[in-house]
Amino acid sequence: MELRKLGFWRRCGIGIVKTGTMALTRRTWSGRANIPQAGGFIVAANHLSEFDPLVLAHFVLDAGRWPCFLTKSSLFDIPALGPFLRELRQIPVYRGTAAAAAALDAAAEAINAGRCVVVYPEGTTPKEGDLWPRTGKTGVARLFLTTEAPVIPVVTWGSQQVFDPRTRKWRLRPGTPVTVVAGPPLDLSAWTGARPTAANLRAITDDIMAALTDLMAEVRPDLQRTQR
Repeated sequence: MELRKLGFWRRCGIGIVKTGTMALTRRTWSGRANIPQAGGFIVAANHLSEFDPLVLAHFVLDAGRWPCFLTKSSLFDIPALGPFLRELRQIPVYRGTAAAAAALDAAAEAINAGRCVVVYPEGTTPKEGDLWPRTGKTGVARLFLTTEAPVIPVVTWGSQQVFDPRTRKWRLRPGTPVTVVAGPPLDLSAWTGARPTAANLRAITDDIMAALTDLMAEVRPDLQRTQR
């Protein structure tokens, strides 16, 4: 397992992640056996709160792997935080710039080096609606076609009770229930070797988002799907 030998900064990162989540949440993990214990792979996750990354990072760490998130580049410009994120092997995403594609290149390199790369296909948190997975961007599909690595669907529910992106309000109370569930690797074998055409990328992405929605239906206490 890759967590047996960690440097100082990554141990600090684990301390920050676990201290924050354990102080605020009561966690229910499911499906950790679906997280590969060796080799590179992609986690495709729903994104319903800015608190998600801490919760999801804790889950992946508890499963024995180090998560490399695709992270918005502006965080890397913050003094002290930027160098810290680089020490933690996080990958900057330069949205809307000519360098945007470099994030996928770096992610593919990390996967090929045997690492876990976490991608939020939705790209950002919702500003309205009932928090069902929305239309995804094609980054995970591109990574799959480039690397043919396993794609693990993972859903989080409850982190919006800590921070709700629709109201922009924090609720910092201990014991907030959060659930994370990892499904088995998606069967994308029909797309192995396919060209990265717009139609193929959209079809793969739609399959991924459908899997996340189905997994979410098993997690949410309400089953009133008003948005897909």
